[in-house]
Amino acid sequence: MKITARARLAIALGRLSYWYLHKFRGGGSSFPGKLALRIDPNVMNALGQDRDVIIVTGTNGKTLTTNLIVKVLRQKYQDVLTNPTGSNMVQGITTAFFAHQPVAGAKRPLAVLEVDEANVAPVAAALHPKAFVMTNIFRDQMDRYGEFYTTYEKILAGVRANPTAVVMANGDAPIFSSRELQNPLRYFGFDLGESDQTDLVAPPNTDGVLCPVCEHILHYHSLTYANLGDFFCPNCGFKRPVLAHQVTAITEQTPTSSAFAIDNHPYSLAIGGTYNIYNALAAYTVGAEFGITPEQVKDAFGYDEKVFGRQEEITIAGKKVTLILVKNPVGLNEVLAMIQRQAEPFAFAMLLNANYADGTDTSWIWDGNFESLVQSGQATTYLVGGERDKDVAFRMQVAGVPQSELIERPSLDAVIDTVKGFSESQVYVLATYTALLQLRQKLSAAGYIKAGF
Repeated sequence: MKITARARLAIALGRLSYWYLHKFRGGGSSFPGKLALRIDPNVMNALGQDRDVIIVTGTNGKTLTTNLIVKVLRQKYQDVLTNPTGSNMVQGITTAFFAHQPVAGAKRPLAVLEVDEANVAPVAAALHPKAFVMTNIFRDQMDRYGEFYTTYEKILAGVRANPTAVVMANGDAPIFSSRELQNPLRYFGFDLGESDQTDLVAPPNTDGVLCPVCEHILHYHSLTYANLGDFFCPNCGFKRPVLAHQVTAITEQTPTSSAFAIDNHPYSLAIGGTYNIYNALAAYTVGAEFGITPEQVKDAFGYDEKVFGRQEEITIAGKKVTLILVKNPVGLNEVLAMIQRQAEPFAFAMLLNANYADGTDTSWIWDGNFESLVQSGQATTYLVGGERDKDVAFRMQVAGVPQSELIERPSLDAVIDTVKGFSESQVYVLATYTALLQLRQKLSAAGYIKAGF
């Protein structure tokens, strides 16, 4: 494809603006892309024409899965472009091309891109990906996406326009095998040796438990969490597809680590949560597709680097503060389950905003199982904050935290000052996207963390 004069101008000015913002203004992950796209709406076509592109999408796990895939592929491929800031819409992805420094002489340049579900179709139209990776789909930001079947249709618009691209999808999610696709398919999931005679149903109020073929209640031979597992429909015969790769054992889980086996190869991550084992499995599946050996995957997983909002650990006044992004009921409940594996008592904070990037509807917090946390007695101090602190304060009181014992701090500066005085050595801070951004900016200004992410 010949690069037009307009595209050349857009690329030049996009790169110049990226350089200027990062040299003199402390960064910018969106504006350079916006500028380039205003000059040439098709500039991404030119930027990606020499790269094999992998699109990573889904409700939860996109950022860490993308990060792990990049680490895995860099075991073999020298030039792997990505968007590590998590800016995953068209303008942010365009900016990622300006941020990347190509490696001279690399034989097969790659791009591994986290893509917002609603942006998959336009990004795929511009970049013609070689592969799609789908983590899961749950109810999330209904003001933006609607029900999760609507979200899947947005993704499928991009997939169906690229029928030769390999689709690597979570086979434990019924939605991903519910539609016919021409694409080559690679499913991954959990197979921990449970009996095929086991007959379970998902807990009440779980998304996606109706059979997508006949709308009968799905049953399961095994469940991992939410509606993920070895599903089958006793009415029409719809069932989990054959898995190309599977988690075959989980040997240890703590809030800060996971030990498990994929295809009987042992691995570990310096991060907790069953959901993160799924992310590792997705990265392993991509690695297998691109010729990465199991031993190389182990080397990649052994690199301990925390990703923005994914169990980042910082120290404030001698306390270990763990920052965790939450944005929907399923992700929230998995985080709550994970932190309850903590052996020692801890302080718990929840920061809630309701801006566009968070989702303006905060009703999702009522589907969070805060009751299990309160009843466990493991959290010995509770704090709420953010722009919608009253909403989450009321939710915590309903869950069983006495109003007299609940600390309310709408100001994030006050949140930081209050954390300094906690008696617990471990503090878990759960926050929605913009609340986490704002908190990190204040922590950066105070010197607790490095600027940027």
